[in-house]
Amino acid sequence: METVLTALKAIAEPTRLRLLVLLEQNELTVSELTHILGQSQPRVSRHLKLMAEAGLIERFSEGTWAFFCLAETSPIASLVCELVDLLPEEDDTLVRDHERLEQVKQGRAEQAATYFSENAGRWDEIRSLHSPDTDVEAVMQELVGKHQIGTLLDIGTGTGRMLTLFAERIDKGIGIDLSREMLSVARANLDAEGLGHCQVRQGDMYNLSLSNGAADLVIFHHVLHFADDPAAAVQEASRTLGAGGRIVIVDFAPHALEVLRTEHAHRRLGFSEDEVSGWFHAAGLEEQACRHLEGNELTVTIWLAEKEGARQEAPKVEQEKRP
Repeated sequence: METVLTALKAIAEPTRLRLLVLLEQNELTVSELTHILGQSQPRVSRHLKLMAEAGLIERFSEGTWAFFCLAETSPIASLVCELVDLLPEEDDTLVRDHERLEQVKQGRAEQAATYFSENAGRWDEIRSLHSPDTDVEAVMQELVGKHQIGTLLDIGTGTGRMLTLFAERIDKGIGIDLSREMLSVARANLDAEGLGHCQVRQGDMYNLSLSNGAADLVIFHHVLHFADDPAAAVQEASRTLGAGGRIVIVDFAPHALEVLRTEHAHRRLGFSEDEVSGWFHAAGLEEQACRHLEGNELTVTIWLAEKEGARQEAPKVEQEKRP
């Protein structure tokens, strides 16, 4: 009872109601909220602090920035959503807030587009060496299957492409990346697609913030060749999987293109099937499939593995024989 009363007291103020409406489907910084509400930063910060203490919202850091969103795991999360839904969309104040929110999103999109255009040449150079992304994604979708997925964890999310690719088949998507610039690109892409059930966070692949068994599917899409210790990254990803949860790794087969190491910061020049199988075994994962897609100079390999103790309802991909 005390929890509910505290939450209701924290909600019962016009500015806090406006904040809840804004944060229901958006992750916003203090400066962004200050711009939208037209109030001073100290005042907005005080409201946010009180709401966080009441368990209404969550705060997470990204470098020197702090983002806020509704507290999904709070015991009163459903009550908050119901109260927000009761507010009339045609309310003049809420309409103005929404207009300023769209300005904030547009600014994000422009910043993301600038960063992406400045770096697109680097990515296009690598893409020209391997099979088309559409072919790779088609194989990924085939291996994952068409059944509904609970929580997808995309490690090294980059532009957030994996979240958008599987958005229709997941209940929740979480993208992790160390680069704030790439997270800005991903947020802009998710905003453009209207994917409120997908979020991105700054995080370390060796020390994920998810609890044990929180994820149903983990994806490493062209990420592990940058890693100092890819085996440790797979081990940590396996920890977040529940029984029957699956992991997809997309990376290059062994190659000799040193230019990718010297000019594109690749730490590893591809991975052999035996090496990745060893990671799976050490992490308590059972390999389910391994596919190869040959390109101009690079071969893309796609692995699928499953956490031991599979759930009966999760369809299992038939084990493929290696050539």
